[in-house]
Amino acid sequence: MGIVSPALPAFATSFDVGVTAASFIVSAFAFMRLAFAPASGRLVAWFGERPIYVWGISIVGVSSAACAFATSYWQLLVFRALGGIGSTMFTVSVVALLVRLAPPQQRGRASGLWATSFLLGNISGPIIGSVMVGFSLRMPFLTYGAALFLAAFIGWLLLRKSTLAAPVRDDVPAMTVREALRSRTYRAAMLSNFSMGWAVYGVRIALIPLFVVEALRSTQAMGGVALSVFAIGNAAVIMVSGRLSDLHGRKPLVLVGLAVSGLGTAALGFSGSVPVFLAVSLVAGVGAGLLNPAQNAAVADLVGAKGKGGPVLAAFQMSADVGSILGPLVTGVLADLISYRAAFAVTGLTAVLALAAWFAAPETSGRRGTAEPALSTGESDAEVQRAEK
Repeated sequence: MGIVSPALPAFATSFDVGVTAASFIVSAFAFMRLAFAPASGRLVAWFGERPIYVWGISIVGVSSAACAFATSYWQLLVFRALGGIGSTMFTVSVVALLVRLAPPQQRGRASGLWATSFLLGNISGPIIGSVMVGFSLRMPFLTYGAALFLAAFIGWLLLRKSTLAAPVRDDVPAMTVREALRSRTYRAAMLSNFSMGWAVYGVRIALIPLFVVEALRSTQAMGGVALSVFAIGNAAVIMVSGRLSDLHGRKPLVLVGLAVSGLGTAALGFSGSVPVFLAVSLVAGVGAGLLNPAQNAAVADLVGAKGKGGPVLAAFQMSADVGSILGPLVTGVLADLISYRAAFAVTGLTAVLALAAWFAAPETSGRRGTAEPALSTGESDAEVQRAEK
């Protein structure tokens, strides 16, 4: 995904459209993820994680390769949007698999390791993509498509005989979204994931390359560098955050992450030079890195390793997708009508709102004396393990 980030806004504007239309390319992908997320949860329940994982990656590969051959804005929009279907199939299935297999005391680290692997691509991808943009705006899409086909093959190869990744029993109860929404922690996690979708998956990709070129008067390649600097800050702390959330609880890491992320993101619009902008991007990336593993582990705690949580995980993902849709659209309009400062300030405000919700949310890991039970069965993880033994 990182390799097409520098090319996507520039490719869209090459068809003579404005910032709002270019931002909608990012939102369309997230909209299709949002629309198809409930179906993805059901597909995982019917067929298991393995086939949905492989098919999802393959669909994004076909869509990304097709973007390289788009001859109009509307073709690019359709091809990019269709990739959202495969994207939500992949993410729901892989997170469901991680939640089911990771031991309760290692969920933060498992989430951090998976997020780190994603970020390694987001660090190197924009740098490579920025170089490719100098040759062709279409080259990153072809490269991304080829990489996805390779990833789908490797996933199929490594999981094809795995007994651990086999579908769970039909008699295992599945947690419903209604049950999950009874938890203040789940509701807070939905709001913080919405903020992350708005800022990290939406505004960062849609506005940062344009801000660097239009406001800071730098090059498109420097826009890719800014994306990579954000990812470097993210990757630098994400494994540490996962480990600390396993040792000391999810909530403290979430609170610090939201505070740093909100302040850093709001400050992006007030950067007057490229060096300052890169420094602030690094800080914002650190905040997102502190937040991500802890909030994911909190949701995993609620689902529990015993129950099937496809619909709950799909709804949690949908909250980020809603942010990914609204973020580029709202901030694109603000940038066109008011200023980039207003756009980034509103983005930081979403983190502040999530921070307020998390202050009232109970801890889920049992580390700080206020843990909520695993809602799927009414039992804590330790009780479930003793019962199984």
